[in-house]
Amino acid sequence: MNHLIDIESISKEDILNILHLAKEFKENKKKSDVENKTVALMFCENSTRTRCSFEIAAQKLCMNIINFDTEHSSLSKGESLKDTIENLYFLGVKAFVIRHSFSGIINNAIKQIKYPVKFINAGDGTHAHPTQALLDFYTMIEKIKTVENKKVVIIGDVMHSRVAKSNIALLSKFNADIHICSPSYMEFETAKAFNITTHQNLEKALEGANVVMALRVQNERHEKEGYPDSSEYKRLYEIDSEKLKKYAQNDVILMHPGPVNRNIELSSELIDSTLGKTILEQAQNGVYIRMAILNTLLKEGGRNAS
Repeated sequence: MNHLIDIESISKEDILNILHLAKEFKENKKKSDVENKTVALMFCENSTRTRCSFEIAAQKLCMNIINFDTEHSSLSKGESLKDTIENLYFLGVKAFVIRHSFSGIINNAIKQIKYPVKFINAGDGTHAHPTQALLDFYTMIEKIKTVENKKVVIIGDVMHSRVAKSNIALLSKFNADIHICSPSYMEFETAKAFNITTHQNLEKALEGANVVMALRVQNERHEKEGYPDSSEYKRLYEIDSEKLKKYAQNDVILMHPGPVNRNIELSSELIDSTLGKTILEQAQNGVYIRMAILNTLLKEGGRNAS
């Protein structure tokens, strides 16, 4: 009960507590409980929004921050992740925010390390990205108050998307009407376990949607696995203002976890429209959600979020 690894491991109460605390931080009604504690940001994959968001969150909480450079660390000399983390813990690091291409790497670290260090998953392989799901949910609640029985459509590479999987797990806890839309080579194989409606036709998926979340086409994975190029995806699944206006609800919320491939997942005119502003608000809300998570996990005597 000391970490935030995935959405499945946390309760609805934990989620609502994090959202409430994030709202207090956003409204400047809450002060830091973790001042001068040290967090290490260990990003072994490229990141802009998540890494900067965590760094700004920690700064706002008056924490000490170690931006861990994996390429120039002892990991590049053959030191194990376990030994690196344990040494940093004894140097005073209380929490590790980890992004890695290997699914399950944080679970493995938890099993190996016996010291009371806190772990936060900033995205591991195709497994989970819980902080992204939490900030997405916070943004939805700000806009539409509740997701219960609301049609939330997730469009794109669900197979490889840790964002989609974490969002599906979270939205399922709050009884959203979840739909996913993707070509056959990007389908989510365990969709039936979550009672999800699946589509291959974009227009059908968009009908009556309250929330539309587009996902990034992960070209780096598709090139390795021999999938069609992005032009085929664009032809069938690119979302523009005309499609949203024709099929979705008038007050539809447009979302994207970023980074966006312009004119592939979303048209440039849609991104730069009023609807596209929510994508920027997602990034902004990420700071307050991550402040809430760091504060919750590291507060002395506080209730942990996993």
